[in-house]
Amino acid sequence: MAVSAGREFLAFPGPTTMPDEVLQAMHRPALDIYSKEMVALSEGLLADLSRLFATKGKSYIYIANGHGAWEAVISNVLSRGDKVLVLESGRFAVGWGNAARAMGCDVEVLRGDWRRAVRADEVEARLRRDTEHAIKAIVVVQVDTASSARNDLEAIGRAIKAAGHPALFMVDAVASLGCMPFEMDAWGIDVTMSASQKGLMSPPGLSFVAVGDRARAAHQRAGLRTPYWDWTERDGPEHYQKYAGTAPVHLLFALRKALDILFAEGLDNTFRRHHLLAGAVRRAVDVWSEGNVLGFNIEHPDERADTVTTVRAAEGHDIAALHHYCKDKCGVVLGVGIGELQNKAFRIAHMGHVNAPMVLGTLGVIEMALTALGIPHSRGGVDAAVACLAENVPA
Repeated sequence: MAVSAGREFLAFPGPTTMPDEVLQAMHRPALDIYSKEMVALSEGLLADLSRLFATKGKSYIYIANGHGAWEAVISNVLSRGDKVLVLESGRFAVGWGNAARAMGCDVEVLRGDWRRAVRADEVEARLRRDTEHAIKAIVVVQVDTASSARNDLEAIGRAIKAAGHPALFMVDAVASLGCMPFEMDAWGIDVTMSASQKGLMSPPGLSFVAVGDRARAAHQRAGLRTPYWDWTERDGPEHYQKYAGTAPVHLLFALRKALDILFAEGLDNTFRRHHLLAGAVRRAVDVWSEGNVLGFNIEHPDERADTVTTVRAAEGHDIAALHHYCKDKCGVVLGVGIGELQNKAFRIAHMGHVNAPMVLGTLGVIEMALTALGIPHSRGGVDAAVACLAENVPA
């Protein structure tokens, strides 16, 4: 017997739950893609994306998921044989590096640990050893959704500067943009990519790249440029060139509404909301972990993301059963453990279109599942999450 009704709630960091207003924004006829209204829609979105990235540089919209945006960045600034330094903190920066390797780059991984964030001092030390400046680009994620690590981009930017190294600083903000502070220009980031389906509360299928001056200069000599991804082509005089062909009109309608919602709330308020809700999740996990079976994947509290929490389980406990119970009985879809955490963890997304009832409901379902399945945990995680929010949200 299930106790859920209606559609499932997505509490996993893939496509996340979208506001009804965003879904409804797509329910209208397409625009004439050569019309003034279409041009205005594109120009407004591109300007607002640069605002989100906090850059004076230009932004680009691709009809692609985040993996496509990885290729867009690589192809626009690098040449075959260029050396790329990947900063490991989980799965996704390494995945970006794998894409660069497949495109002909020489990739080195600065080994990290799935239990922690990137260490800026290790980055600086590696760059100081590169006296010939063979490394042309450094890639890192702000949040790795596999490990739930949050990397301190500002500190990494300072480390690159302290080393006096000219490599491009390239960041994946797929799991953080619109949820956490991001300061592309202030933190010395040269090029950033993100996507629509997480903090930006829109359907999968759009990705974005923001470009600073140093990346623009590198673009002029890049040997991997291809017509679809090429920034120069997309800067052409015809509007359709912004999309390398037909515009994804209905996805743009959805994105426009989502950005309007974000800006109406105010970015500082959005960041505060995510921080509070993440704190409530972490308080619940703290309590559950007293049963000595569950615990945080990321060991240091300051390195845990405000958008996703990865919870590890001790050997011998059926995490697949937990996923199935939450989904089949209660309609809540949790994130599975991926990479080296496969079958060893579950992930709770708290990003984008999320509020206190959603988070508390998700935590309640998890605690119900833990109890029903006999997975050892200390009771009272939901009560602790409620107390956390009550302490931090004044009457």
